[in-house]
Amino acid sequence: MLSLLWIILPYSAFLSFAVGHLWRYRRDRFHSYTARPDMDRTQRLGSTAFRIGFGIVVGARITDMIASGPHSRPEGSIYVVILIVEIIAGVAAMIGAALLFLPDLIASPARPAITRLDRITLPVLIAGLLSGVLIRFDPNSSDAGYRTAESLFAWFRSLFTLHPYPEAMRHAPLIYQARGLILLLLIAIWPYTRLAGIFAGPIIRLIPRARPELPRPFRARTAKD
Repeated sequence: MLSLLWIILPYSAFLSFAVGHLWRYRRDRFHSYTARPDMDRTQRLGSTAFRIGFGIVVGARITDMIASGPHSRPEGSIYVVILIVEIIAGVAAMIGAALLFLPDLIASPARPAITRLDRITLPVLIAGLLSGVLIRFDPNSSDAGYRTAESLFAWFRSLFTLHPYPEAMRHAPLIYQARGLILLLLIAIWPYTRLAGIFAGPIIRLIPRARPELPRPFRARTAKD
């Protein structure tokens, strides 16, 4: 069970992430959902807010992971800056996700813009945010014993060295184990949801040869309008 949860599942999620992006590129060049002509202003604002907020959150967590010692968190002002930036960016990302997903979830547009995976993406993002807040303010973490560094960071870093260290998660508190599994689920489903084009879409559209043409219904609708 230890190997299944903290070795097999992580590498399976990474494989799904890589293969899913290749599939999505071949399918629609990351054009669907995030570049639709019928997206309203609110959804476009939500897409931008999520892209910026989520990117900053990821950057803050990577900085935290690099600056943390085996058993200690970043010292002094570095930790304060990371904490403030992460809180502000996390709020922006969640507001952006809500603006991006909720209009189609509520309105049920004629075009099937929401998939089954899209319906669980927002709850997964919320669970990831809440679990991050809980471990960030874990009263049992201190400058002398940083639980996140001892468990999640140690395990996650080991996956990229090809020498996995699942023992770091064996005795981790339940909330830390839950957060690890939530992040793996998000990584695995990311390419198959509308979030796939949040970062990859703008990059692909900067490459002239990779710019996709609008699907026929979109071209017809645009010409008619």
